Amino acid sequence: MNPRSANSPAGILSIVFLGLAAGSFYWATIFRMEAFYGVAVVLALVGLLTPLSLQMANQWEKAVVLRLGKLHGIKGPGVFFIVPFVDSVTVWIDQRIQTTEFNAEQALTRDTVPTNIDAILFWQVYDAQRAALEITDYRQAIGRVAQTSLREMIGSSPLTTLLSDRKNADQLLKEEIGRKTADWGVSVISVEIRDVAIPAALQDAMSRQAQAEREKEARVILGAAELAVAQKFLDAANIYAQNPAALQLRAMNIIYETTKERGATILIPTMMVDSMNAGGIMSLAAMANKEITDPGQPAPWGQRDSKK
Repeated sequence: MNPRSANSPAGILSIVFLGLAAGSFYWATIFRMEAFYGVAVVLALVGLLTPLSLQMANQWEKAVVLRLGKLHGIKGPGVFFIVPFVDSVTVWIDQRIQTTEFNAEQALTRDTVPTNIDAILFWQVYDAQRAALEITDYRQAIGRVAQTSLREMIGSSPLTTLLSDRKNADQLLKEEIGRKTADWGVSVISVEIRDVAIPAALQDAMSRQAQAEREKEARVILGAAELAVAQKFLDAANIYAQNPAALQLRAMNIIYETTKERGATILIPTMMVDSMNAGGIMSLAAMANKEITDPGQPAPWGQRDSKK
């Protein structure tokens, strides 16, 4: 009995026919009716041949049927009949999406760097006849082709491309493997590179190189910032040189900013305080000048006292 038919309708029918054959033989023995012996034999033959002739393929399966060694047809899905001892189902093809893991160990890149790459292949059989007749074991062949294509791709690519542009590498592998498996009735859906491993010593060297490059960029940025700050200071110095009052206002603002914290004691040199009184001195000088030019106006308090 076909193992695939043991739990199928063919297996159930076989059990039923064999039960009827046993019942017919029993009645033929009890009642001594020779006609029942013939019925029992026929039922027994039908019960034994039913699992061999009645086959059932699942929704995702195709059965390759050979008749006397030649292709008779592709059956399924569903129930189908074959001629016992004449037809045979040689291959059951699963047409669902399959996955195959493959890798390339110690493969050299174009710049002679040893790498270990792990990838996964998604494929599907679209032509059951070609998959069964064109190649002995298409599953094993797909794994070998995938590994060979991966090694060829590694040998023709530099390490930086494998590390930075995996999508392009996936697409190249998909096209290359699909081109080789198309003759077998197998289509490649996608290829995904999962990991690219390089020697530890090379990883350390690449890490130090990246660190040095980032430090270089940081120093360049810092130098550009220092140049911009120096230019701003130079522009401010030119403005303060042309307008002393702006310098006094800036000094007062600095003192205000330093005294915003409570409980802080600020020591200011006398020279700095005197320099900040330049505005008051200039105002007194302006008022004195106005008194000289206009005697009718009252003089400042200091001048009145001097007149008295």
